[in-house]
Amino acid sequence: MPAPLYTQTVIAFVWDFDKTLIPSNMQDPIFDAYGVDPDDFWNEVEGLVEYYERNGVIIQRDTAYLGHLLTYVREGVFEGLSNVKLRELGEDLVPVPGMPDFMETTRQHIGEIPEFESEGITVEHYIVSTGLREIIEGSVFGPVVDGIWANTFIEDVAEPGYLERLPVPGGSSPISHIGYTIDNTSKTRAIFEINKGVNKIPGLEVNARMAPDQRRVPMKNIVYIADGPSDVPAFSILNANGGRTLGVYTVEPHNNHAKVKALQEQGRIQGMAEADYRPGKPAYLWLMDTLEQIGFEIIEARRQAFAAIENAPGH
Repeated sequence: MPAPLYTQTVIAFVWDFDKTLIPSNMQDPIFDAYGVDPDDFWNEVEGLVEYYERNGVIIQRDTAYLGHLLTYVREGVFEGLSNVKLRELGEDLVPVPGMPDFMETTRQHIGEIPEFESEGITVEHYIVSTGLREIIEGSVFGPVVDGIWANTFIEDVAEPGYLERLPVPGGSSPISHIGYTIDNTSKTRAIFEINKGVNKIPGLEVNARMAPDQRRVPMKNIVYIADGPSDVPAFSILNANGGRTLGVYTVEPHNNHAKVKALQEQGRIQGMAEADYRPGKPAYLWLMDTLEQIGFEIIEARRQAFAAIENAPGH
């Protein structure tokens, strides 16, 4: 039997972003900065699949807005929009109540329970979003999370023959191409990368064959918090593999309570609460209780493993 790669004492909170960590959409500061009505933009995005379909072109619905955003840049509506500018706009995002303090509180709470500390149990926080990585990195969450999965843009592309030329440091050019993409379904890929430790071991592939006891963060140690139907694939993966799922909703500026309630009625989420993570609020209580429950399950599993070891026969 191969030696285990990990002690499996990590508890991972995986967060969606819009209407989960902030009350609205992360793209709003872009529209504010350039005086664009967000409803006009999103209505156009909604029609893109049919528009291109009439021309015999198939596009991905979840990420269609990325290409449309680049069209706004190319046409001068979002003139000069660069990755640096996106990070700056991320500073304008206002988090939901209790955030990001809650993330640090979970880490402190683990340290306050002697059994957890003695077993080396730790907490990590990740963001998995179909939004924009640069904006998330520029927000108050950038410095406090352990990893981010989100879409990226390229400013200066690799031209033909680039391998034979010396690299030239780029400035802050307008974004022009899509880089990394993540859609509703590929959020599950991010979960498996956290599960297997792909984000911690360079060169480890997400499709590498790994036994459950070789994975860094077992699915049962992962808590997924999100707001809507777009997260159903991620909810399903965790529900089927012993993970925890919490559906959260906002009331202002957008009330999506009904959508989250429908997920609960369909059995797609294990808990439901308003996206308010202040002490004493339902989301805080649910997540803290879950944190402790997972922690004590880790301790019990290690106790049973130790008890199963046979001592050498006495004299």
